[in-house]
Amino acid sequence: MIALPGREQRGGTLLAFLGVLAFSGSLPATAYAMEGFDPWLVAIGRAAVAGAVALVCLKAAGLPLLPPRPHRRPYGLISLGVVFGFPVFSGLALDLGASTAHAAVVVGLLPAATAVFAVLRAGERPRPAFWAACAAGALAITAFTLTRTETTAAWPDLLLAGALLSAAVGYTEGGRLARHTPGWQVISYALVLSLPITLPITAVLAAVTPMTPAPPALAGFAYVGLISMFLGFFPWYAGLARGGIARAGQTQLTQPLLTLVWAWFLMGERYGIATVVAALAVLVCVAVTQRART
Repeated sequence: MIALPGREQRGGTLLAFLGVLAFSGSLPATAYAMEGFDPWLVAIGRAAVAGAVALVCLKAAGLPLLPPRPHRRPYGLISLGVVFGFPVFSGLALDLGASTAHAAVVVGLLPAATAVFAVLRAGERPRPAFWAACAAGALAITAFTLTRTETTAAWPDLLLAGALLSAAVGYTEGGRLARHTPGWQVISYALVLSLPITLPITAVLAAVTPMTPAPPALAGFAYVGLISMFLGFFPWYAGLARGGIARAGQTQLTQPLLTLVWAWFLMGERYGIATVVAALAVLVCVAVTQRART
């Protein structure tokens, strides 16, 4: 059992929410980016851009460019999960017809999956009240999202499930490492470890795939490369480490609703009373998980 002081937990929850706020624009930004770039280029190129920035940051801080050898396995899992898995799976799902709203189902289930991995990999033991609120929040956001979007074919949903599992693994491993390594270093090392793969693939894709670099596509690509893949992980991993992976991770229940706000603001989508009801239900569930001690 991991006991954390109340103030530390609250600080972790706030940091995690800042990370969620950064991540909430990822799906709309990906959709914009794919209007001008190949889906594979968006998925891999964002990691190459973030990896190059991470390399510069590590060098400027006078730190080693690679993580300690004993920790390279968990850093490899982070790379597989959040550098490759989530961007590739979610991007391909959007390309195959899943709407931004439907893809938000993944985020609705992600906190529950992350909590499970926190038990399996990080030794956390949330109480039954936590699990009940976690399940209720996941069900509320999933039911809400499914009632307001079309049914997609099997492949997009399978890809979204792959994105869900990938992110849960990457978040858990990153939260564990952030207990003794600053969050920005955790994501930086994972990105730099991936550069020997992401950089040449990005160069090849940029040379052989058609591109229409209009301002919205460039803005979307810049967002997913700098915010979603890099800066958003600074407070996110720090929050998971301070607040507990399972507990602080429940702030991500708010991400689908935040994504819908972005969709309203950027794409002109409109929502009714159901959105308000779902928002209140999710906020109640998040409040319960934050009061449940691990």
